[in-house]
Amino acid sequence: MPDAADRIEIENVVSPHHRQRVDRTKYTAMREALLAVLPNDPPGLTVAEAKDALLPHLPEDLWPGGAKAGWWLKAVQLDLEAKGVIRRATTKPVRLFRHAESS
Repeated sequence: MPDAADRIEIENVVSPHHRQRVDRTKYTAMREALLAVLPNDPPGLTVAEAKDALLPHLPEDLWPGGAKAGWWLKAVQLDLEAKGVIRRATTKPVRLFRHAESS
């Protein structure tokens, strides 16, 4: 079983009381990639645009061919929204941007 230090607890902006423990290395890599591609100002990128932009930033050994990157993107997105690091523009579809005070 993986060491507890290899896991990190994440939040979910949609379900505020729900916490989940995930792989720290994958979380950190996805967080860095997502924050690298999101603009500072609204309206930001759609989730699909963010995924396309961040895929080249992901380590191939963690996401071979981008496998399961969508799940990790959503998990990190919801956690960063809960923490106030990124925000959603008030548009459809959902568009994401970095929160200026957290950048």
